[in-house]
Amino acid sequence: MGKTEVIPLTCRLNLLTISNITAGNKEQIQTFNEANIIGPLIHLLQNEEFDIKKEVASAISNATSGGSHDQIKYLVSEGCIKPLCDLLICPDPRILTVCLVGLENILKVSEAEKNLGRSGDVNLYAQMIDDGEGLEKIENLQSHDNSEIYEKAVKLLETYWLEEVDDAIPLGDAAATQPPAGFHFGGGDVSVPSGGFNFN
Repeated sequence: MGKTEVIPLTCRLNLLTISNITAGNKEQIQTFNEANIIGPLIHLLQNEEFDIKKEVASAISNATSGGSHDQIKYLVSEGCIKPLCDLLICPDPRILTVCLVGLENILKVSEAEKNLGRSGDVNLYAQMIDDGEGLEKIENLQSHDNSEIYEKAVKLLETYWLEEVDDAIPLGDAAATQPPAGFHFGGGDVSVPSGGFNFN
């Protein structure tokens, strides 16, 4: 192995370790947050090769799956939403699922804040996803060949953005009585594997 091959391998192994930590309990996730590595991880998620990005996305999604609301809000404050949204165009269904699960967990936190009256009547993280071009990417996933990805995208749209679609339809319009195009009602929740996401 040449020197240039060792660095990415070492980086990937370190990221795998971080991903395993973030798949742990709230105390482990808190240690992860306090280690001041979120910023550098977000930088990797934005700028590195795909193999590195997928490991970072896995670590962040794991942290959103087991983290407290405050821990998830910290991840958002460090800038994780936009790079997760950017990965919603990748061809790897596993990474799409990882990103969708992470974004869903983030949206749940903001929805809880909204329901407690802390953010008015707005899901602030849904707005951040929209601002980060994530809403359009989630909408595009409604035509994905993988049914789990399609169903996860539809569930997110129905849960966090359907009101906006309903509000945009004028009253009295015949289209208002029709379900939105592309939505499919049914089960199909994608569950997070116990122990989180791990790509070896």
